[in-house]
Amino acid sequence: MSHLLELRHLKTLAALRETGSLVDAAERVCLTQSALSHQIKELEGRIGASLFVRKSRPLRFTQAGKRLLSLADRVLALVADAERELNQLVHGEAGRLFMAIECHSCFNWLLPTIERFRGQWPAVELDFAGGFTFDPLPALAAEEVDLVITADPVALKSVVYLPLFSYEMQLALAADHRLAGRAFIEPQDLAEETLITYPVDRDRLDVFTRFLRPAAVEPRALRTAELTLMAVQLAASGRGVCALPNWVLEEYRAKALIAVKSAGATGVWPTLYAAVREESVTTAYVRDFLSQAREHCLAQLPGVRAPRGGAALAFDYWEN
Repeated sequence: MSHLLELRHLKTLAALRETGSLVDAAERVCLTQSALSHQIKELEGRIGASLFVRKSRPLRFTQAGKRLLSLADRVLALVADAERELNQLVHGEAGRLFMAIECHSCFNWLLPTIERFRGQWPAVELDFAGGFTFDPLPALAAEEVDLVITADPVALKSVVYLPLFSYEMQLALAADHRLAGRAFIEPQDLAEETLITYPVDRDRLDVFTRFLRPAAVEPRALRTAELTLMAVQLAASGRGVCALPNWVLEEYRAKALIAVKSAGATGVWPTLYAAVREESVTTAYVRDFLSQAREHCLAQLPGVRAPRGGAALAFDYWEN
């Protein structure tokens, strides 16, 4: 029974549980679907049991699969802790990590990562800078901040964009809205609507740059809300339509407080990035913070997925 299990097996099973599908799990661990299927069959052959029920929706693990997942939770956490400690020994553990966030819905998932990070890197000074009128990317290039969370990369000298995850921008409206019965929303549907947005420039709003502007559509009126909860409440009360990330809207949709629709037949899927200066890419505590943030989001935020294509490759480059 020696060498029955390998670390890659545990990572694959964890990815399969978190994504719920072979396709998405393969992306998560940077394999083709065929290679991932082969790896799972090989492991099942080694242990002599199936790990999950094929074609089950949602995915259901067998007792053998659940036992290995329990092992994965313990082992992968220990490996991550050991890698972190080694990084601290090799690269030192003190530094500064000032953050700015262009994604105004990101604080909820950032806070658990920050709380855990503080305990693991106590000598790293953490702080936030920003506000709706603050322009963080030039501040990053000028070394006023060290990390920016953004969905709108801008080419700047010495600034690198590391993809965290992709999400769907969805449209929220009152449950009894005239568009609530639609399968999805077309740009022209918003021509007679009040659009509720954050008080930022249109060039920083996906609903304009990726949805309305390409169709040359202008909403009837524009209303701003600084708080996400306020935007959702305005939409729920029939005072307009707001565009927010799918992970934000899922809680309210599940409670039937709002109707949630995709923007177009295939939806709008931006990618959220962490922007850092080029010299910070190899800084141990920066790498660890972003690894923890990405891992937390992919595991906990409903509806998000690993970046596809070039974005995923860019993150792999960063990790290596």
